[in-house]
Amino acid sequence: MIRPGCTIGILGGGQLGRMMAMAAAQLGLKVHVYAPDENSPAFDVAAEVTIAPYEDEAALVRFARAVDVVTYEFENVPSETASILSAHTLLAPNAQALAVSQDRFLEKTFIAGLGIPVAPFAAFSDEAELAEAVGRLERPAVLKTRRFGYDGKGQVMIRPETDLAAAWAEVGHASSIVEGFVPFEREVSVVAARTAAGAFAAYDLCANEHRHHILDTTRVPAGVSEATEAEAIRIARTIADALDYVGVLAVELFLVTESGQERLVVNEIAPRVHNSGHWTLGGAVTSQFEQHVRAVCGWPLGAASRLGRVEMRNLIGHDADEWERILAEPGAHLHLYGKAEARAGRKMGHVTKVFPEKG
Repeated sequence: MIRPGCTIGILGGGQLGRMMAMAAAQLGLKVHVYAPDENSPAFDVAAEVTIAPYEDEAALVRFARAVDVVTYEFENVPSETASILSAHTLLAPNAQALAVSQDRFLEKTFIAGLGIPVAPFAAFSDEAELAEAVGRLERPAVLKTRRFGYDGKGQVMIRPETDLAAAWAEVGHASSIVEGFVPFEREVSVVAARTAAGAFAAYDLCANEHRHHILDTTRVPAGVSEATEAEAIRIARTIADALDYVGVLAVELFLVTESGQERLVVNEIAPRVHNSGHWTLGGAVTSQFEQHVRAVCGWPLGAASRLGRVEMRNLIGHDADEWERILAEPGAHLHLYGKAEARAGRKMGHVTKVFPEKG
């Protein structure tokens, strides 16, 4: 039993780990953060820190023995790291969730196997197979690396005029897949939590807008039909149950409207707290960060209900320089991540606004 006073180990020292650590402290838990970067912002709010590579077996074993459960803030945890930790302490979410979400081909195969719609896709190993896949899926299509892609990185749009050899070279000839293009109206996501005992709670579906491939704004409610919202939550629960998932999970989806009818296509999953769930910090009864802590500790899940209509905006790069103006704005909830240097494309913080529900 994980009780107040116990220690949660967090792999990764970024803003997600920082906000998890702050939520854990409010519940009387200690946090030990493991990350290779000595300037990790999560270190500022952790009771203990380990600065070591994710491949350092001795450091990982010491870390595992010093905590009661380990979780993580990013999905690209090396498989060997997960294996070492699992041998010495609880790991939540489990290694299967990591393996599935780390590889786009495995992820799409897994989700499609559950009967859930995904974009048509194909893996390839050489230029001939790439050409065959694009010919079958038709253009436009998207070339995506199987691993280590985020915020638009590792992706190339294949248009009618695109040279396929050049597109693959653009991602360094990394192991990749081709996806058929989905003519979506909007991008939406479900953030949900599941415990080891199977308890499940989902936040309302949210609508996401991106700028330069990075999430810019999230709005809740998403403005879809009740049936579409229920289907999105059903999809999230089906995936979580199939993975025997523990913790917060995000499912990103495309909303497609055809002849006035809405349907959903899964884009990808993230086995962690998620940027599109930041609105819950101040916008929901229980934030996604507290919910994740509750889930990995085996505690009762909190209420996931909204406190009104919510808008969350990321502060990218020098957007965070507006902190004084934002603080002066009535109803704005500012969260800065403690990063020393603002750079283009770097997430420096976010601001949440909660509005009364429309009558």
